[in-house]
Amino acid sequence: MSTETNHNARPLDPALARYSRQMLYDNIGEAGQIRLGKARAVLFGCGALGTVLANTLVRAGVGHLRICDRDFIERDNLQRQVLFDEHDIEANLPKAQAAADKLARINSDVTIEPMVIDVNHTNIERLAEGADLLLDGTDNFETRFLINDLAVRSRTPWIYGAVIGSTGLCMSIIPHDTPCLRCVFEEAPPPEMNPTCDTAGVLASAVNVVASLQAVEAIKLLIGRADQINRHLVHLDVWTGRLMNMRVQSAYTDGNCPCCKRGEFPYLDGTLASSTTTLCGRDAVQVLPAGELHVDFAAIAEKLRPVAETPVCHNRFMLKAVVNTFELTLFADGRAIIKGTADPNKARSLYAKYLGA
Repeated sequence: MSTETNHNARPLDPALARYSRQMLYDNIGEAGQIRLGKARAVLFGCGALGTVLANTLVRAGVGHLRICDRDFIERDNLQRQVLFDEHDIEANLPKAQAAADKLARINSDVTIEPMVIDVNHTNIERLAEGADLLLDGTDNFETRFLINDLAVRSRTPWIYGAVIGSTGLCMSIIPHDTPCLRCVFEEAPPPEMNPTCDTAGVLASAVNVVASLQAVEAIKLLIGRADQINRHLVHLDVWTGRLMNMRVQSAYTDGNCPCCKRGEFPYLDGTLASSTTTLCGRDAVQVLPAGELHVDFAAIAEKLRPVAETPVCHNRFMLKAVVNTFELTLFADGRAIIKGTADPNKARSLYAKYLGA
């Protein structure tokens, strides 16, 4: 049986052997792999882009990955969210936990930290503490602008990604060097001008390409090769095969960005934060409690049983119940997703009535 060696015929450290093919690539090499193994990244959002990103980076050997996601898995996620399967749905697992369970079986050398949490201005600084890089796996401009505010203020690099239909965008952001997100998109588009996967559809192949581009840029930054990042906004369409590198550097050098030039951080300081979030295309609203809660699932399940239309089920991560055609999903931090309405006022009323004031 042969002993695997690197391209210089020197015996390979057994801890690095699984990455031998990656290390053969000269731009990474053994030094880059060792540096990657010491790096810490935080992923915000573990849906379509997030699962591909997490899967790729954990297999590549990033040292520590914190996965932050507020949501649970639904059957129509499985078309593109590569870390989940039908068993995860049956087990009522939140996305962050299901992803972490899968990833731990893929690479036990990587520290994976699942956080079942809504990322907002009150917690994002704590969630990003110690990170070398922030990764965008989100699906809305408010959270992306929040990440951007934090990245610029803390001077932490981050990588933006977005996909809709067959098209996608990707951009690496090094604060006070490259354009930030608000240099390019100063304001979020109104909802009617901002289609989502739930309203316009999405191809898994487009997700895979954009997340793979994000992962490559992430590896460059985490191994100290910021000089080799793509300094353009990448726009692609997998259906037509088009890929464009759009020059955006002048948006930073010649612009007057409210974030990186004027030092305004309204998303991070909470000025533009919302306490309810309408989940576009899903006929659902997320409701945040007024303060931090510690939920007793068993007690709430007992309270709901007389009015629930189906058996109330819960585990240590979340509780699910159907009441008067509304599907209520309650998380351990007191946050809830109310499905069956897009009206925030109705959602808050249902939360107060069935889950607590």
